[in-house]
Amino acid sequence: MVTLTAPENLETTLDSFSVDLAGGTVRELNHALHDAADGQAWTVTNPEGKHSLAVGINADVSVTINGHAGYYAAGMHQKGEVTVTGNAGVGLAENIMSGKVHVHGDASQSAAATGHGGLVVIDGNAGARCGISMKGVDIVVGGNIGHMSAFMAQAGRLVVCGDAGDALGDSIYEARIYVKGTVASLGADCIEKPMESEHLEEVAGLLTAAGRADNPADFTRYGSARSLYHFSVHNSTSY
Repeated sequence: MVTLTAPENLETTLDSFSVDLAGGTVRELNHALHDAADGQAWTVTNPEGKHSLAVGINADVSVTINGHAGYYAAGMHQKGEVTVTGNAGVGLAENIMSGKVHVHGDASQSAAATGHGGLVVIDGNAGARCGISMKGVDIVVGGNIGHMSAFMAQAGRLVVCGDAGDALGDSIYEARIYVKGTVASLGADCIEKPMESEHLEEVAGLLTAAGRADNPADFTRYGSARSLYHFSVHNSTSY
């Protein structure tokens, strides 16, 4: 048995752990997860939309949050996998470094903001600014995304199986965006680009990793026109 500093209502069975937040605090939960060992499986019940659940995980553990999560769930995620069976609030997986975060429902705005690596899967819809300033994270959204998504996206891939809102990819750098549905409008310096064989393979791999069976050929690629990389007075109104 692994000895942990944990809530009084922590139940353990070998390497399986269950925490009921109806009788414990988020601080206690996160403290226990920070002391967790590789290979453990954690279940969180009665999350009731509490904020900052399962943040800063740095062990190869799996955490299942049975219900809805509030703001910044799985923020600063570094290892392992976090699954939310319900919806997630603002800032899901913000600044994720590696590992996987999977939401079975919808996510609010700024999902995976500034993410450096790892995979974020949202089975439902994502709100505004999905993937804002992403720096290497991969994001797969099963539904639609809101306006200003992938704003200033520097690296990584965003796959959208539904529609995208206004100003997609505004001021984008080298990130790649793939959208299956329609795009309301493109942001500054974001343009449609051809789908080559490497891009079809890339989308196929990301869809498989997300557990989806969509046809990669149905997606359109968007990326940077690279006209705003260096300041020009002729583009002054676009900055």
